[in-house]
Amino acid sequence: MHYRLSDVPALLSTPLGRLRIKLGACDYAWPLLARSAVLYRRTLARTTRVIAVAGSFGKTTTTRAILAALGRDPRAAVNRNAKYFLALALLRIRPGQRHAVLEVGISKRNQMAQYARMIRPDIAVVTSIGSEHNRSLGSLDATRAEKVHIVRILPASGLAVLNGDDPHVRGMRAETRARIVTFGFGETNDVRAGPPVIDWPHGTRFELITRQGVRAARVRLIGRPMVYAILAAVAVALEEGFNLDEVLAALGELAPTPGRLQPVPLASGAALLRDEFKAPQETIEAALDVLAEIPATRRIVVLGDVSEPIGSTGPIYRHLGERVGQIATRAVFVASGNMSKRYVAGARRGGLPPEALINARGKVRLAVEALQDDLQPGDVVLIKGRDAHQLQRVALALMGRQVRCDLVVCDAMIECDRCPMLERGWMGRRVLT
Repeated sequence: MHYRLSDVPALLSTPLGRLRIKLGACDYAWPLLARSAVLYRRTLARTTRVIAVAGSFGKTTTTRAILAALGRDPRAAVNRNAKYFLALALLRIRPGQRHAVLEVGISKRNQMAQYARMIRPDIAVVTSIGSEHNRSLGSLDATRAEKVHIVRILPASGLAVLNGDDPHVRGMRAETRARIVTFGFGETNDVRAGPPVIDWPHGTRFELITRQGVRAARVRLIGRPMVYAILAAVAVALEEGFNLDEVLAALGELAPTPGRLQPVPLASGAALLRDEFKAPQETIEAALDVLAEIPATRRIVVLGDVSEPIGSTGPIYRHLGERVGQIATRAVFVASGNMSKRYVAGARRGGLPPEALINARGKVRLAVEALQDDLQPGDVVLIKGRDAHQLQRVALALMGRQVRCDLVVCDAMIECDRCPMLERGWMGRRVLT
């Protein structure tokens, strides 16, 4: 976002605005940071094996899983994954460091090629190709064409770790000179898993099949989508010479990533399944699949807007509403405009009665009020939405935090639980995020 000089007083009046000024300064410094990162990678960081994690979904959890599998602290993962954040991550590599794991994200054309030239990865992991960038890139084929640059730049001595279940990712095999290892559930993958079983709320169990043998695996992450991150991490660690049993022990301790199918117990005896970081259609479908597998007294869905839907929005919202109606006992729709009405229409078609449906009209406060005094022991509440709508405020309120921020849309690059405006509220201040 570009600001005018007249915006400065409003920005300076809040901690969030002051953060925006700082990030704006980083934008201006980006060309210099990029050149510095290129030089640093080719000199002081040249011996470090850099692992780049790219893809539409699952990057952050995969990055954390790879760090854990390589014996490093998964809290070192930085999920701000573009421009100056990426350059700074490169510059933080210590000379002589054995491995560095970088999450790489894009938002428009030609970015991945630039990032790939800056990072020069030894290993590239591609998790998925999906609709996250449908509007900015135009199609799944265009998204694939952008993300493949991180694989294409690998040297002949490099390694491409590809999701073999995703045809768009699997097709990248022909785009690289590097060695290829695939992961997934399909039988042709090099590292694969048997059918996962959710052990709610403790994690997921599955059979792991690798060239080092078969193991019974148990992780703290919830559901099939999260198993892909574990498989990618195992694939990288084995190729880097790590022992499978030690890798599995480390991955078994990996906590769920906040806001990505994260189970959270409540004082009422109910539990949240927080998945409010992003909401392309594929991830909504996957989260509903996971919810359907969880044993619960009642399954409750809090659902916001679909991110960058492919095609006409009406049929998409009604389809997702119908799925909610087939899975949930109750639903609270927090989508903007008429989208919640479309969810409601689909949910009624899916079998939910009118009294089980709440149209919160895009307002977090109404969603919280609909749930706060109603949750019972054994209930599971899936909260699913896109990051700009910050539905994590619903989770935080149900967890006991004071939530006074009532913004409908916020693109601030800070999590709500760390935002100084969460409990303070905006109190009539001009909002510039």
